[in-house]
Amino acid sequence: MHKIGERLSPHLVSLIGLLLGLLIGFFAGPGHAAGNQLRIGTLAPKNSLYHRQLLEVGEAWRAAQGEGAKYVVYPDGSQGGETDMARRMRIGQLQGALLSVVGLREIEPSIAALQNMPLLFRSWDEVDYVREKLRPGIEKKFADKGFVVLAWGDAGWVRFFSKDPAVRPDDYRKMKFFAWAGEAEQQDIMKSLGYTPVPLETSDILPSIQTGMITAVPATPYFALASQIYATAPHMLDINWAPIVGALVVTRKAWDEMSPAAQDALKAAGAKAGLTMRTKARQEVDEAVEAMKKRGLQVHKPTPEQMKEWNELADKLYPRIRGKMVPADTFDEVMRLLKDYRAGKR
Repeated sequence: MHKIGERLSPHLVSLIGLLLGLLIGFFAGPGHAAGNQLRIGTLAPKNSLYHRQLLEVGEAWRAAQGEGAKYVVYPDGSQGGETDMARRMRIGQLQGALLSVVGLREIEPSIAALQNMPLLFRSWDEVDYVREKLRPGIEKKFADKGFVVLAWGDAGWVRFFSKDPAVRPDDYRKMKFFAWAGEAEQQDIMKSLGYTPVPLETSDILPSIQTGMITAVPATPYFALASQIYATAPHMLDINWAPIVGALVVTRKAWDEMSPAAQDALKAAGAKAGLTMRTKARQEVDEAVEAMKKRGLQVHKPTPEQMKEWNELADKLYPRIRGKMVPADTFDEVMRLLKDYRAGKR
């Protein structure tokens, strides 16, 4: 019996070889060669502090992983919203993402305690203290669900930007609020207190406020400046509503397929990037406010009496948040940690 190769023309053999090579390359893509490629998604704007840090992490990883290592960052929400990116990681379309709590809680709900408890944290020192106390437990929960946490960052305090001036909680009840599309619990809580949430993706904020679909946006000053939200919503309430906290995560599958040297380099580069993001982002809050004020932003600072109304609102929110937006045990642990921290400070 003749061998198959002897019965086929050399041209056809070459063509079959080429097709087999393409098929092998296809099936050894995201599912089989993830250890040699990292595709990272983020809402962060291109060339922003966060995007630049992700690129530096990639350089360190590529150098350690060696020849053929491919690292791509998709900024500007080009891979969808944060819940979309969490889903894309699960099915292997992305190997990692830089996400805020909005996306991270799709993986592990307990992380919501760092961002979804308004007016609870009084300073970055308190945020850092609680995060570091919770971090080992939260990182283990992420690992148990198939993700490795590489870096912890933040993006400043949430302030309220609106088309019309507002300083009291009641002032905002007549406005239409941007709300993250994936946070149904938050929307229900807002409605129960007489507010009007409009669920949208982050990429829809600017056109929606320009057309009047929304009239108020909770956002960090850096984001408001970078996205030009302040140009249409030129009034900012000077209140530290909540910190925007985030993390860079990669899938356990991608992690396990890396070389040990690449894992070490990625961990070290991630830790360095996290520190840079936290340090510089906090500086940029005040810088962004000053830049917007020069371009027409009006800043409204609540009086002590008005601030009392805001704190009373937060007190009404906590029982609704506990067990719904934040797991009850984590909520209670954060309260205990803050009590201990403040007692120690005194």
